[in-house]
Amino acid sequence: MSLSDMNSLLVAARSKGYAVGAFTVWDMESVQAVVGAAESLNLPVITQVGPWEADFAGMELLADIAKHVALRASVPVALHLDHGENFERAMRAIHCGFTSVMIDVSDLPFRENVALTREVVKCAHAAGVTAEGEIGVVGGGIHSAESSGEQPAMTEPEEAERFVKETGVDALAVAIGNAHGFYKAAPRLDFRRLTEIAERVPVPIVLHGGTGIPDEAIREAIKHGIAKINICTQFVAAFGKAFQEVQTEPDFAYNIPNLFTEPRRRAKQLVAEKIGLFGPRLPRRTMRSSPPEV
Repeated sequence: MSLSDMNSLLVAARSKGYAVGAFTVWDMESVQAVVGAAESLNLPVITQVGPWEADFAGMELLADIAKHVALRASVPVALHLDHGENFERAMRAIHCGFTSVMIDVSDLPFRENVALTREVVKCAHAAGVTAEGEIGVVGGGIHSAESSGEQPAMTEPEEAERFVKETGVDALAVAIGNAHGFYKAAPRLDFRRLTEIAERVPVPIVLHGGTGIPDEAIREAIKHGIAKINICTQFVAAFGKAFQEVQTEPDFAYNIPNLFTEPRRRAKQLVAEKIGLFGPRLPRRTMRSSPPEV
């Protein structure tokens, strides 16, 4: 295979009532964990890179790794720019071969958000690339769910409808009580608001801040129109906690298999659990009995 068009994955998900998982990647092990888990369940998946990861590892290198793994994958894999903060970042991702880009200037006034998003959409579509935008503000980064402060502005259904019509985005990220990072308390998603947005907006809807949202709330969000769910913090934490634990084992020796195998296995297990929760109910015969090692 090769990298897949994210729009086709999400349109199918919304029409059939499931969601595709999108997981932040930053190196070979993280890409292998995500794609290996998707292959174990025979489900599509999205690898995504945000500004932090792009600056840390290099956007070109991450694109090359993702393309190399996707080419050999048995399931559809898309490569997405998450939270592109400006026009230049989005264009660079397109040049590197990303199949989807997000332009996130949701903190700007509505008209400015529309204008910049529309320009990115125009360029993305000319290159055959999916474009995601955001209306409302999903807390994250300096507005992390772990920090205290004012609740970011939720998405207004009427504005969401106007935003999609005026920008031409293929997917819409919304704020319905979700936030990035670990939640201090279980989030309360506004499903009534989500339902009204879904009734007004014809494109797939994206839920950012999937870390820590209870399974039942995830299922309910999918029923109400969510077609893509982003996981970053929880995936990073799976690696981090495993790295700490393996080094406390008796007679631990520093070599590549000892240090990296278990963290990758645990991260892969987390991805499999998440995409199994998000994805369609598959006949047993399409699923392997256990995930193959990557």
